[in-house]
Amino acid sequence: MNELQETIKKILASGKGILAADASTPTITKRFEKAAIESTEETRRQFRQLLVTTHDLEKYIGGIILFDETIRQKLDNGKSFSEYVASRGILPGIKVDEGTEPFKGSENEKITQGLDGLTERLGEYGKMGAKFTKWRAVIKIGGGIPTKECVMANADILAEYARESQEKGLVPIVEPEVLMDGTHTIKRCEKVTIETLQAVFRSLRTQGVNLEGMILKTNMVLPGKESGQAVSAQEIAQSTIRALRSSVPTQVPAIVFLSGGQDAKLATERLNEICKADGLPWELGFSFERALEGPAMEIWKGKAENTDAAQAALLHRAKMNSLAKREEYKKELENE
Repeated sequence: MNELQETIKKILASGKGILAADASTPTITKRFEKAAIESTEETRRQFRQLLVTTHDLEKYIGGIILFDETIRQKLDNGKSFSEYVASRGILPGIKVDEGTEPFKGSENEKITQGLDGLTERLGEYGKMGAKFTKWRAVIKIGGGIPTKECVMANADILAEYARESQEKGLVPIVEPEVLMDGTHTIKRCEKVTIETLQAVFRSLRTQGVNLEGMILKTNMVLPGKESGQAVSAQEIAQSTIRALRSSVPTQVPAIVFLSGGQDAKLATERLNEICKADGLPWELGFSFERALEGPAMEIWKGKAENTDAAQAALLHRAKMNSLAKREEYKKELENE
């Protein structure tokens, strides 16, 4: 347990956050298509090499979540991704879930798969240098959903994953994501987020997961993308903090937020507001994918000559989010 807690401290030390470079192949292919990049094993390797070799990234990033394909690959210098990341003082992690499938009896809901053979894969990833793991469950809001059955099923799976991860000496990042998709209000998102997190922590306790040796990765409380509801960063922060206070035990050492498709600058502004909250028992931080990588991908476009500019964009976003974690972000800094 001491090792798990030390890992958590290293990942989030000195205003640092987590870079989620773990998009599945179908997901990153969609992102590449939007940026006019061909998705092949090599172009995916090149993009992730661009990310991890960004100069000074270790100033703002303490952990990088890798994908199965990536942790098995090597950089141009011959080092494995996990070996290289560790040499920069950044801890390598690994996404261990295997995506979603339809939840039986509810065609609009999803259940996350990947428990089969998980123990063996965790052992393999540990030998490859991984220090922490991540598992994502998705909860969708809509007419009649989420159902209690789907929320409970995902909570139980998250808990089983977390227990197995801790047994292998790896810090589990438990990620129940209430999706932004939909027409729901911010109030509805707050209610569903509370219900989801309460279910997850009931299951974690039942499975005997040590809450002091895990990280919670969760959504900010937001209105649905199609709701048309305009909300301020302050309202989002208030709703998010209320949800966390209602559902997350004080033993949990850290909570990191996902960006979930938000505009990169908006995600940073909202993170800054959330981190201003006083008297919280948890360390707050970020574990962004698109809100960190998106600008870099758009600049890179698969062309080597764009690498430096793409890396500068990534470093800027990492710095802005590190400042937000320390409540020091200001919009004017975007023009640095």
